[in-house]
Amino acid sequence: MPSAYTQLYIHIVWATWDRLPILRGDVRDTAYACIRSECKELGVRVIALGGTDDHVHLLGSLPTTVCIADLVKQIKGSSSHLVNHRVPGGGNFKWQGSYAAFTVSKSLGPVVRKYILNQEQHHAAGTTDKDAEVAWVERDMPA
Repeated sequence: MPSAYTQLYIHIVWATWDRLPILRGDVRDTAYACIRSECKELGVRVIALGGTDDHVHLLGSLPTTVCIADLVKQIKGSSSHLVNHRVPGGGNFKWQGSYAAFTVSKSLGPVVRKYILNQEQHHAAGTTDKDAEVAWVERDMPA
């Protein structure tokens, strides 16, 4: 029987608890390494991983065996656990409960990849993508 074939590219964005700017140094390095490791274990190919001190962007290619909710749960849970237990001073680290996910066409993959890898420059210059940055943040804001 032939195996399933998919081209599923997903751009996921999530933030630190209360958008605290704590993704720096060892915290960032540990969280990003864990995210990459969990994606590899789940069969998700990481195309780009980046962000700023208070949020993360991930562009990945999903296999047929992984749904977005399970992927996010696994990478957020594992990375927060690792930071809390392995990074000095990281004992209160956690992510916000929400996230945003966007499908990406293969043809737009390189554009999204470049955007993710240049997050700090986009935020400094005010050239962020409103769809990828603002909509999900506003939903989390108190009324």
